[in-house]
Amino acid sequence: MHARLAAAAVCLALLTLTPHARADRLLVEAESFDAHGGWKLDTQFINQMGSPYLLAHGLGRPVADATKTVTFPAAGTYRVYVRTKDWVAPFGAGSAAGKDAPGQFQLLIDGKPLKETFGTKGAQWHWHDGGTVTIKNKQVKLALRDLTGFNGRCDAIYFNNNPNADPPPNDGAILPNWRRELLGLKGKPTEKGGYGLVVVGGGYSGMGAAISAARMGVKVALIQNRPVLGGNGSSEVRVWAQGLIRRGKFPRIGEIIEEFADRAKKSPGTYEEFGDAKKEKIVRAEPNIDLFLNHHAYKVEVEPPIVLGSSNSKVAHAKRKIKAVYAFDTRTSEHKRFTAPLFVDCTGHGTIGYWAGADWDMTPKGRMGMSNMWAWAEGKDAVSFPQTPWALDLNMRDFPYPRDHHGQWFWESGYDKDPIKEAELIRDHNLRAVFGAFNAMKNRDGADKHKTAYLTWVAFIGGPRESRRLMGDVVLTQDDIVTKKQFPDGCVPSTWSIDLHYPKKQYAKKFPDNPFIAVAVHDRRVDRQFGYPVPYRCFYSRNVSNLFMAGRCISVTHEALGTVRVMKTCGMMGEVVGKAASICQIYDCQPRDVYDKYLNELLKLLELPGQARRKTVNDKIEMPDKLLPAHAKGPPTGLDPAKLAGLIIDDHQAVRTGNWTGGTGLKGYVGYQYLYAGSGSGASVRFDVRVPKDGKYEVRLAYQNHENRATATPVTVKSVTGEKTVRVNMRQKPPIDAGFISLGVYTFAADKPGSVTLSTKDAGGYVHADAVQLIPVK
Repeated sequence: MHARLAAAAVCLALLTLTPHARADRLLVEAESFDAHGGWKLDTQFINQMGSPYLLAHGLGRPVADATKTVTFPAAGTYRVYVRTKDWVAPFGAGSAAGKDAPGQFQLLIDGKPLKETFGTKGAQWHWHDGGTVTIKNKQVKLALRDLTGFNGRCDAIYFNNNPNADPPPNDGAILPNWRRELLGLKGKPTEKGGYGLVVVGGGYSGMGAAISAARMGVKVALIQNRPVLGGNGSSEVRVWAQGLIRRGKFPRIGEIIEEFADRAKKSPGTYEEFGDAKKEKIVRAEPNIDLFLNHHAYKVEVEPPIVLGSSNSKVAHAKRKIKAVYAFDTRTSEHKRFTAPLFVDCTGHGTIGYWAGADWDMTPKGRMGMSNMWAWAEGKDAVSFPQTPWALDLNMRDFPYPRDHHGQWFWESGYDKDPIKEAELIRDHNLRAVFGAFNAMKNRDGADKHKTAYLTWVAFIGGPRESRRLMGDVVLTQDDIVTKKQFPDGCVPSTWSIDLHYPKKQYAKKFPDNPFIAVAVHDRRVDRQFGYPVPYRCFYSRNVSNLFMAGRCISVTHEALGTVRVMKTCGMMGEVVGKAASICQIYDCQPRDVYDKYLNELLKLLELPGQARRKTVNDKIEMPDKLLPAHAKGPPTGLDPAKLAGLIIDDHQAVRTGNWTGGTGLKGYVGYQYLYAGSGSGASVRFDVRVPKDGKYEVRLAYQNHENRATATPVTVKSVTGEKTVRVNMRQKPPIDAGFISLGVYTFAADKPGSVTLSTKDAGGYVHADAVQLIPVK
């Protein structure tokens, strides 16, 4: 019997609010408990162990009980099984008897605990035999009672009054037939159709894709298996968003990301800084988005059907297509089937693409790992912390001191571990490192200094950096980026250095099999100002015809991933994918066709403000009432105005009349872009002048010469002595360094605003407006 129990696993997860009973059995999913108390719902490892589960993440202090009232099929004596594990047993930690196991908990029935303590045995998920219990009244109250505060975990509880009915088999499947039967779920999933795009993953890339597509008239389903949006950029993980936005060839790309990006001052920041509620509010405000929080995608339906486990490459299925994605509600276990002509994988792990048979790659060794950051504070009184004999055996010299009371991004492990199959072990190793470090601070050689220290937050949701990458028509390389290889579809500016993480040798000696502190090695040849434009062809699968991808699972090499993986950059990928999806819907075509046939249309859409929208793809695009300045708030992509002499008035500060286009193609401009408009268009632009003190100033105008520029641009300078118009031939190279030409010396007063106005009237070509410079004249 016990051999069968060991084989019975798969966390009968996928919660149900009402457990279902057959005549002799009752199955209760822990995640379906009415009140979780202090227990947390963990959905990270469903694909590995079959189910979500409840986690007692108490930072060394037992959490409040999780409770649920259930109805038994009949009174009688039942044998009780709890699906759980001793989570440190895989590391050989704790004791043989389990008395030192950190994840101990009890099951209470109508307030009385079973004699058996759970979480004390088994390196794998299994049915822990809890003995028998006599049920007199059919309705009883169950409770999970945490005993340690150190990450005890419970997946499901199974009651059986038939000695011939063992717990269901551990076959690793998600929502298998036996589970549906015991939980009373209907056999067929709920159909969710009518979408133009299904987005799986609610991090920055998924949010960018969903919002962008929705605003371009596409009906979107956004599926996220956590209760909050943001992924690594949520309050659960707290990696501050990096990567510069609103710059480069398409300075409007990134405006959507700026709407919801965090403003954290540190990483990890505070709960409030990550704005979970703000992110959700922005998504729910989009009428074209149906948001499915707490929904886990668990399989795909493709045509032609494939066999998982076959070669991940070398097999060309150009006609392969995703028909549907299946997901279940991690609170109720209701399963749903999402259909659409287009899908985008924003899972970070390339999960949807992998299931669909997409070509993929994963660096076999030396990948970037998973982080679990943490924070601590100091009170007025002494605070104790339990001894942690099961954690990593650390003293203060074994880890970097957590400056600013933060365990930062470099608390990272799993470099040579399988980031998919061993994900839970990687997270748990990180937890052992954090608790071992704090034990050193409280109970070992750091004890005298940290008497009042206490933990305030430890991430239990891991922050992964690298796993599968799905292959597109372009596989971007490090050489492409540093040599600035130009692609006609280059669109998303990547401004982060090529930042790869490795174990830090100083701290790797003690635990060479799985070091837990990283060092970042940077290749800083990436253009940090303008950004390297990542091509669109990295954002769709080369062999699954209707699959986009955005985020860190796009088509790049391991080295190139070091620059594109940061969150704001990933979010901009989503913005591009969303706009491309609208083109696919208009022309009933596939992602590859957008490049082959409709690239110019995509590039035009990328010039639109993030707030531009249309109800359907067939409606006219409506522009926002107020445009954001078409420039980044970060370092300029052109000459830095702060480093130029005198007073600089850049084009984003100017007042425009008529239609002006922003450009960055001619290098040497000031700030983030320049403006241009055709002769005779009736357009004008006014640079308002406010000097700090009265006096004479040389007025200079910045422009970039070109053969189509105006030969007689009228430039009118208004000063205290009146107005004067100067004609400028913009086909000639500006004679002054930094691309300026002098318009003469004028008198200005601090209390009387002046101006410099360019007009297109009778200009004789395109008028170029970049910046105005005022140099004091002694």
